[in-house]
Amino acid sequence: MRPAPALSVLVSTLLLAAPAGAQTEVRIGTASPLSGPGAHQGKDIENGARMAIDDLNAKGIVIGGKKIKWVLQAEDDASDPKTGTAVAQKLVDARVAGVVGHLNSGPTVPASKIYAGAGIPQISPAATTPVYTSQGYKTAFRVVANDELIGRTLARYALGTLKAKRIAVIDDRTAFGQGLADQFARQVRSSGGATIVSRQFTHDKATDFSAILTQVRAHKPDVIFYGGMDAVAGPMLKQMKTLGVQARLVSGDGVCSEKLPLLAGDALGDDKVFCAVAGGVSGAQEAAYTAFTERFRRRYGSPVETYAPYAYDAVMVFAGAMQKAQSTEPARFLPALAALRHEGVTGTIAFDPKGDLRDAAMTLYTYRQGRKVKLQVVRGK
Repeated sequence: MRPAPALSVLVSTLLLAAPAGAQTEVRIGTASPLSGPGAHQGKDIENGARMAIDDLNAKGIVIGGKKIKWVLQAEDDASDPKTGTAVAQKLVDARVAGVVGHLNSGPTVPASKIYAGAGIPQISPAATTPVYTSQGYKTAFRVVANDELIGRTLARYALGTLKAKRIAVIDDRTAFGQGLADQFARQVRSSGGATIVSRQFTHDKATDFSAILTQVRAHKPDVIFYGGMDAVAGPMLKQMKTLGVQARLVSGDGVCSEKLPLLAGDALGDDKVFCAVAGGVSGAQEAAYTAFTERFRRRYGSPVETYAPYAYDAVMVFAGAMQKAQSTEPARFLPALAALRHEGVTGTIAFDPKGDLRDAAMTLYTYRQGRKVKLQVVRGK
């Protein structure tokens, strides 16, 4: 029996309208400052994650029998803890499968409680405070070293290589800046051979450092350690030059950016600043990292600041865990994420039971002729 003409047309129309294959949308969130002094670092995270999203879509990945359409939802936390929690709730409400963020430790810690409550995994490409992974949340991971390792490495470098004897410590009173400065100072005191001659504080939006630098200058330090971000370190270096403070500046990855020469101008000087990025590659892994940075520059017209490769890897880790579990549901792929071993552009990524990176690397840099120069990759113990 042949179908009636009208029914035949209806069936044909429905078949033409049906998708060629089942498709599932997977939404990944990013949370970082897209406004304010840290916006260039936050945009770096968004851009790195977006490259990963586009690469995944180009591969046509199938999970659980369905082709995946990857979507990025980028949110601005303004480097503010209160805004960070609002952003976290927005991403939870959007039913993201995972979150790449946050950049600053201040928003990362309170936001992690919200993600944990929703069972959504979070991978920070930048936050280094040990508190983040010490809360017992099974959803909290990071792809960079923590402040304990960074502070220890920088203290050893200041004492052993720079031969520092008199050290001043300044921090911006944020969770990141103060935490890193405390770790550095603790290591200096326990190592012996150097004296912390001054401990000063500023804030993360400060522009005038004349009072604290005048006090620091009176103690004649050979090294100043600064815990904070490049937006403050740049102007601080300018005022150090104006006041005749000859000490070298040592800091963590918040300062170790491509923008620092623009922020500091001619106050930067050769071998004036030494900093550590909480990650790094060497040997055979350098080719993949270099290829990524060149591709990033071609796409965005600017160099990687600091965190884009780590954001890229964080997205790829999410995708790898989903493929291993053959599920895009956080509850199902979270165990695979915790056990995953991924070869990324930033090196080998595997997590310890707390969510910290196993065998974490750090890269030491200085600046010469206005350019960031790699010194060495070390692994913390």
